[in-house]
Amino acid sequence: MATTRRSGQRDRTPPHPDLREVTLQQVLEAVVDPVRRLIVGGLYAAGEDLACGTIELPVSKSTATHHFHVLREAGLIRQYYVGTSRMNALRREEFEEAFPGLLRALMAAHELG
Repeated sequence: MATTRRSGQRDRTPPHPDLREVTLQQVLEAVVDPVRRLIVGGLYAAGEDLACGTIELPVSKSTATHHFHVLREAGLIRQYYVGTSRMNALRREEFEEAFPGLLRALMAAHELG
């Protein structure tokens, strides 16, 4: 549900799950898809937040939106707006605290495959 800010503007930042409520199964189901692994791998390698359009994906824009949504719901990424760009941040520190070593292992496996 969007909240109202001054001047009647809506807060466009989508909700993000508390990682204490995310299960390992949700995470694994999110990263089983190769496109979602590309997104996570791109954010991991970049080491910085990236706009949706800067990550090259072999799918349509609407399909990419779905993949970003799945990753957000699994707690892997945080999304926010800078102007008209939807930015994506890998929740690296939070994820490491919730699932120690898992992100590193996923990225190692992604590089091998």
